[in-house]
Amino acid sequence: MDGTRTSLDVEEYPNTEVQKNQVLTLEEWQDKWVNHNTAFHQEQGHQLLKKHLDTFLKGKSGLRVFFPLCGKAVEMKWFADRGHSVIGVEISELAIREFFTEQNLSYSEEPITEIPGAKVFKSSSGNISLYCCSIFDLPRTNIGKFDRIWDRGALVAINPGDRKCYAEIMSFLLGKKFQYLMCVLSYDPTKHPGPPFYVPQAEIERLFGKICNIHCLEKVDAFEERHRSWGIDYLFEKLYLLTEK
Repeated sequence: MDGTRTSLDVEEYPNTEVQKNQVLTLEEWQDKWVNHNTAFHQEQGHQLLKKHLDTFLKGKSGLRVFFPLCGKAVEMKWFADRGHSVIGVEISELAIREFFTEQNLSYSEEPITEIPGAKVFKSSSGNISLYCCSIFDLPRTNIGKFDRIWDRGALVAINPGDRKCYAEIMSFLLGKKFQYLMCVLSYDPTKHPGPPFYVPQAEIERLFGKICNIHCLEKVDAFEERHRSWGIDYLFEKLYLLTEK
């Protein structure tokens, strides 16, 4: 070790306020897809989800699984192939179309009557529905409750000032005996403005602690060479499981 903070025992950074005023617009997120600035997309799927999939699904079949800010996550196909119903929300129409194309799935599209200008894309098999709109508009639709939520790249992408509203929407969407799996990132937020934004455990407890039991399932070193361009020298990914209190 060279003395930098790279130990898995690294403490969470105490300054949680430094990123609070950071804002990315929906247009900027759409531009990331247009310009292929999507290093956050994982073509092979998320390894921690694979590892903890049995814990997440608990052997249940026919679950409703929600993907907030889904992009073109390949894991949506995993769940659909296992017989679950997948619903996602994503602001980028390009990302949604790329998902169906890359997964070789035929689909249809139709307007969302409750949200002017928004669309929903549905696989021909009927078990994947992706809503192209802002997640903050989603409650206007009759989308129902969910048994499972897979939140990877969502909470960490939401503008810090919008987290309370985001958490309220997630809480509203949770069905009985839910399992909510969430990945967040830990790094020195004074060195990188985000996104992805730094989300400490105390923030998760503030947002969800009233209705959820919160368990950290795993913490892994996620630092890659490309992260040096962010100005940071360590990055950890933490996987949390939120369950009904």
